[in-house]
Amino acid sequence: MVERVDAVLDRGEAPHLHGLVVLRGGQVMLERYGAGEDHALNVPLGHVTFDRDTLHDLRSVSKSVVGLVYGIALAEGLVPEPGEPLVRQFPEYGVTGRDHLTVEHALTMTLGIEWDEQLPYTDPANSEVAMELAPDRHRYVLERPVVEEAGKRWHYCGGAAALIGEIITRGAGRSLAEYAAVRLFEPLGVTAYDWSMGDDGVTRAASGLRLRPVDLAAVGQLVLDGGRGIVPGAWIADMLRPRVVLEGGGWYGYQWYLSGDGRAEGIGNGGQRLVVVPSEGLVVAVTAGEYDRGLGSSQAVLDAVLSEGGEGDAAR
Repeated sequence: MVERVDAVLDRGEAPHLHGLVVLRGGQVMLERYGAGEDHALNVPLGHVTFDRDTLHDLRSVSKSVVGLVYGIALAEGLVPEPGEPLVRQFPEYGVTGRDHLTVEHALTMTLGIEWDEQLPYTDPANSEVAMELAPDRHRYVLERPVVEEAGKRWHYCGGAAALIGEIITRGAGRSLAEYAAVRLFEPLGVTAYDWSMGDDGVTRAASGLRLRPVDLAAVGQLVLDGGRGIVPGAWIADMLRPRVVLEGGGWYGYQWYLSGDGRAEGIGNGGQRLVVVPSEGLVVAVTAGEYDRGLGSSQAVLDAVLSEGGEGDAAR
């Protein structure tokens, strides 16, 4: 594994790689860092030389962390079961005609509403950016036009994660960031983190979390270990159960991508990846800087880590 990854880096096949951490059996088997232009959401950070202590945007891997936090809050009786009505959690908006929507539709991104995140995240026409610019992000999501039957088709929607984050906030009586810090990060031993807020003071559930790659890997190890009492094991199993088929192959659970070999993954813009492979006891955390340009660098190193024979290589 080490030789394959280093060969990829030496050949320049992952030019935008910022960080890579591989765990097997909970132990660090490989750790690499790079350098390059970086951003915190859309704020340029200039040229950054990354190391173990550098926080990095997770972008939409934040959503997968929100999925974990929801399970913690559910066990504490702070949030509704997934089958409960969604709009009922936001009575002040007086939204009508949406009684069919459940919390699970948000968890699985099957709300059936009009939503487009295909445009760059610097474009105000991008639905997530438009949500950030709206006077009330949650009203914006709930009032989007219905375009198809809920629960039938997965359609990428950062607004779904925003609603989940707000349900946690309301139930916990503190911000999503504060609740996650106390109930997830601190018990996990993660002391360096940042979860940005919008101009409205609301935690950006869909994309605002920043962690060190080694701590992102620790989150993956927590999933691999079945929650370790921090997240209920039953919720981990529910969260990673295939719920809806993805058009490009695989499935989606509760804010996690799933594949037929039991692999679970969080994916974020620019090449942010968290991959959990139970069959091999493997966790891979990747950060990169290809924002709005694809996943090339992260995929190159993941292919090197996960190619056949990786287990034997890593054991040497």
